[in-house]
Amino acid sequence: MSCVKKFSLVLSFVTLVALPASAALDWSAALKGEHREAKNAARDEFRHPRETLEFFGLKEGMTVVELAPGGGWYTEVLAPLLRGNGSYYAAHHGPNSGPYARRSLGGYLQKLGENNDVYGEVTVTTLAMPSGVVIAPAGSADLVLAFRNVHSWMRAGTLAETFVAAFDALKPGGVFGIVQHRASDGRDEEAMKATGYVSEDFVIAAARSVGFELDERSEINANAKDTADYEKGVWELPPSLRGDEKDRDARAAVGESDRMTLRFVKPAS
Repeated sequence: MSCVKKFSLVLSFVTLVALPASAALDWSAALKGEHREAKNAARDEFRHPRETLEFFGLKEGMTVVELAPGGGWYTEVLAPLLRGNGSYYAAHHGPNSGPYARRSLGGYLQKLGENNDVYGEVTVTTLAMPSGVVIAPAGSADLVLAFRNVHSWMRAGTLAETFVAAFDALKPGGVFGIVQHRASDGRDEEAMKATGYVSEDFVIAAARSVGFELDERSEINANAKDTADYEKGVWELPPSLRGDEKDRDARAAVGESDRMTLRFVKPAS
C-alpha cells in the first residue's frame, strides 16, 4: 500500500472541460523565489539544478517522481516548476519506518504545508521496504529522479527493489535520472557504503540489471578538486563538514563532492 497525501485544494467537476496547454517552465520563479531557503539556494553553484533537470529532459506537463526527497532541497525547485503544469510525486519515508524516518517525513510535510501557495499539489507517496514501494501509478511517470541516495539504498539492502520501483513507475521511454557521489571504478562495495562514494560502473550495472538502458552521462556535477578519499567519507565535505576542525577550511575550499550524473531510459518495448 502506498501512503498518499496531497497538499492543495482540488475542485472536482463532473463535466469534462478542455485543459489549457502547458505553460513554459518558470525557472526564475522556481530558483529565485522567496520560498527557497537561503542555505539551499546557496548550494546551486554545486548542485546546478537547472542544468541537471534539463539534462534529464524535464519539460512542462510532465509527471515527475522524486525518490527520497529528504528535507526538500529539490522540492523547492520542482514543485513550483510543475505547479499546474504537470504532476510531482515525492516518494518519502513511511510513517512507520522508525524515529528518524518519522521526523524526516514530518519535517517534509510541514515544509509542504507552509509553502502550499507556491508548491500547489504535491503527491506524497511511500518508498519504504518492504511494505510501501508504489511510488506512483504504474507506467505513469515521464521522469523519475534520485539525488545522492544510492549509497543509502546499498546500506539498507534495498537498491534493486528501489530501482525496480522506478522502472515500474515509468512509462515506456521514460527517463530515470541519477546524481550520486562518485568513486573511482573498482572500489570495494563495503567501502562505497561506508563513504557514500559509489562507482559509475556499479550504478550502471545496478540499473541495467532491472532493465534500464544507459542513455547518456554528464559532467554537470563534476568536481575535480574532490579526491574522494576522506576517512569519514563524503560527509567531510560541505555541507556537512565533519571531521577535524583543523582541516575544515581546506575541505570547505574543495566544495561539494564530485558527482556522476547519469540518464537512463526504460525501453519503449
